[in-house]
Amino acid sequence: MHPIVTLAKNAIELYVREGKSLPIKTDELTPELKEQSAVFVCIKVKGTLRGCIGTVQPTEPTVAHEIVRNAISSATCDPRFPCVTREELDLLEYSVDVLTPPTPVKDRNELEPKRYGVVVEAGGRRGLLLPDLEGVDTVDEQIGIAMQKAGIPRGTTVALYRFEVKRYH
Repeated sequence: MHPIVTLAKNAIELYVREGKSLPIKTDELTPELKEQSAVFVCIKVKGTLRGCIGTVQPTEPTVAHEIVRNAISSATCDPRFPCVTREELDLLEYSVDVLTPPTPVKDRNELEPKRYGVVVEAGGRRGLLLPDLEGVDTVDEQIGIAMQKAGIPRGTTVALYRFEVKRYH
């Protein structure tokens, strides 16, 4: 298991078992974990989504801190699911996406759902959809789902941004 995924797993397990946040020793971090970046942590059970929480912009001083925060949130704060229980811990599958900074898109032709994630913005609302998601094959689907997540009505003109991810399983 990649150290980034192990960090997410350990953070969730410690929090669910003991209610404690995993401490981060910054002097022991690898260079990629010392960087600052937005991160999404997704958990699944038998391939079915069980929680996924992340950030569009970094909110923590390091990727490691961002992973711990979002891992705990994915297990306990995703409004679509109940909190993960101790009984589920051995069933969980983890993925961690480390995002590049979003860049503005002038035209929908610059989007590609398998390669780029998308951020949509309108009227103070913002929605994000990660790239390369099963069942999301077109730019229109990708933008539509991101708008729905943000509560932006169909037909609204939106600002578009794209980003790439490094996905760890």
